[in-house]
Amino acid sequence: MAHAAKEGEIVIIKKYANRRLYNTRTSSYITLDHLAEMVKENVEFQVIDAKTGSDLTHTILTQIIMEEEATGTQMLPTNFLRQLISMYGNSMQALLPGYLDASMDHFRENQAKLRKAIEESIGANPLAQLAQRNMEIFKAAASAFVPGGAAAVVEKAPVSDHDELVNLRQQVEDMQKKLEKLVK
Repeated sequence: MAHAAKEGEIVIIKKYANRRLYNTRTSSYITLDHLAEMVKENVEFQVIDAKTGSDLTHTILTQIIMEEEATGTQMLPTNFLRQLISMYGNSMQALLPGYLDASMDHFRENQAKLRKAIEESIGANPLAQLAQRNMEIFKAAASAFVPGGAAAVVEKAPVSDHDELVNLRQQVEDMQKKLEKLVK
């Protein structure tokens, strides 16, 4: 979509009395769904009342959340909503926005770190890691069915991914033969 603004620029959205939203950057009418998409794309925008010029961004963002909660998977737990409502008029009300901002920033940082750790754990050779996991499962199965089975697997350490795959196949075949003998 052509929502993007240049870095540091804020897209101005005008809200008219007929409840229509107008993107001044693209010169087109948009919906709340478009604004939600802009948020997900990290496009900064400000919604202003076309008649009075007052800032409606907070109200519109709240409206987007309300629609998401009503039509999609609910993300805000009922208990959280009750506690949030109870904070209005409370002496701690002024501290809550900063606390929530900091909490969300911290959550996003942790989310990014987790995503990076997962990507790094998959690493440059996901097949080798998958083969390693399969080998560990195979070792556990071998020791459960055949005394010394795990030790025999450890002695045959593969050199490359291809060799490891060939060895795994051979070990599975050997294990199947041993299981057939045990069953008979």
